[in-house]
Amino acid sequence: MESVMETSLRTVIGFIFLLALTRILGKKQLGQLTYFTYITGIAMGNIAGDMVVHKDVTIADGLAGLTIWAVMTFAVEYASLKFPTIRIALDGEPTIVIKRGQIMQKELASHRLNMDDLSMMLRVNNVFSIKDVDYAILEPNGELSILKKPQMEGVTRKDLNISPSQDLYLPTELIVDGQLVEKNLKEINLTKEWVLKELNKAGYHSFSDIFFAELQSDGTLYLERIRKDQKGTPWQH
Repeated sequence: MESVMETSLRTVIGFIFLLALTRILGKKQLGQLTYFTYITGIAMGNIAGDMVVHKDVTIADGLAGLTIWAVMTFAVEYASLKFPTIRIALDGEPTIVIKRGQIMQKELASHRLNMDDLSMMLRVNNVFSIKDVDYAILEPNGELSILKKPQMEGVTRKDLNISPSQDLYLPTELIVDGQLVEKNLKEINLTKEWVLKELNKAGYHSFSDIFFAELQSDGTLYLERIRKDQKGTPWQH
């Protein structure tokens, strides 16, 4: 019974103290958390948890650890406000992953993102085709900011010459990282030979030449070739 009372007391003290520290440190919405603030929150939670369950850690030691960690966090965050170099070192910089409609393949690789990740982030922002994007910027908090091409801002079916009775299909990935997505081909009743024929029209002879290929809602094919210099431009057939 004494052990239960001690654990309960430790829990209440740890909870109140941790809540007070988080209020002092300031608040950010979950979507605005950077890697530094995320790791700091986990570390402080672990310190509080150790104080609650490990009887060899005194309450005074636990509170001291939380206080020191909070002071260090506050000092670092204050310094990051005053010195941009510290802020960049902690949080990183925004990274352009699509530039003038062109996928920045090296930047994707450096952030360990694949085309599936990029496509998902675009869909979350209500963009269902890479073709519609002029710029996409990966923010330090992991979110994607998007600037659509001017002609795609507020586009309607009338703008796309699609009649109201005509079905509008989602853009479909056909080639990703040089590999044919055969599952998607089957779903839209297209063949490997058809894709290869379209590649030949564009001057390519192998799927391995293509970084990304997407069938658009209007039946056109958007191609992005594999390149190292990032100086090429997307091709649309």
